[in-house]
Amino acid sequence: MVASRSALLRWQFDLVWSLFEYHLERLHLDDFLWEPSALHWTMHQNPAGDWAPDWADTEPDPIPVPTIGWISWHIGWWWSVTLDHLHGRTPRDRTETTWPGPDSAIDWLRGLHKDWTQLLDQLDDTTLDAPAPFPWPDDPEMTVAHTLAWVNAELMKNASEIGQLRLLRAAGKP
Repeated sequence: MVASRSALLRWQFDLVWSLFEYHLERLHLDDFLWEPSALHWTMHQNPAGDWAPDWADTEPDPIPVPTIGWISWHIGWWWSVTLDHLHGRTPRDRTETTWPGPDSAIDWLRGLHKDWTQLLDQLDDTTLDAPAPFPWPDDPEMTVAHTLAWVNAELMKNASEIGQLRLLRAAGKP
């Protein structure tokens, strides 16, 4: 029996999330802002207590190594914007995605996971064929199914990055 596309994409997402949870469960507060190299991007707290990411509108060369905190903010940004698009809401700007800090980042990501799974539970194969509002707004060949597959790939990439940084820090990389 062949699974429906929505069931297959949900299975893939659940697999990716389970691999991400392996690292989330093992993160320590100090891991989030650990600087893996001299050239890095991280999160900065202003006097009011709000966090903001390092950012460049054009990708620098060489690319800075992101901290776990920066990657977790990045996940929150693209996932929130994707949810906005798929719910038909005005997508938030990058600067409107506020990272909650090391002490709440995992709960924030798990909240996005909950929001995403609720959305996935509402989709059927007909909905998957609708044009993708994001991240390919001008390509009529791209569908909501493509967006779901992109989320799975993007989350896997970011989970791998966080996992590798966590492992390097745990192994004693100065």
